[in-house]
Formats: sequence, structure tokens, C-alpha cells
Amino acid sequence: AARMAAPTREERTACWGARDEFWQCLDSHGDDAAKCEKLRRAFESRCPQQWVKHFDKRRDFLKYKKKLETEGYIPPEAAGKS
Repeated sequence: AARMAAPTREERTACWGARDEFWQCLDSHGDDAAKCEKLRRAFESRCPQQWVKHFDKRRDFLKYKKKLETEGYIPPEAAGKS
């Protein structure tokens, strides 16, 4: 199996750009992935597979965090820190 070479700076930039465009598309379409399929494919083709997995998890996490912020839920461990 070919070893996964570390992406060059150009490749990283292309990957992040594709991710940002895909995420912006999701944001403007209320996370309707079907409307952003072309950008999703570009994102997947420009980024290493592990990165795609990582960014997907990251987006879910960020969405979850935002939801907590909008709905005003404060986790118990954060409550004592104010």
C-alpha cells in the first residue's frame, strides 16, 4: 500500500478552501447536504480521507456547541468557572 504522504502546503490550502466552501454551502442551505453534493465531492477529492473524517466530526461538534449556546444550556463543569 502506498504510504500517505504528508500534504504539501498547496494541497492543504486546496483542502481547506474546499472544506470552507462546502461548509458555507451547508450553512446557507440549513445543512442540506444534497444541495452541496458537488462541493462535497470536491472536498473529498482535495483532502486526505482522514482529514475528511476529522472535519466531519469537527463540524458536528461545532454545530452541537452552537446549539448549546443558542439554547442556553450550560454544562455543570462550566457553571462554576464564571
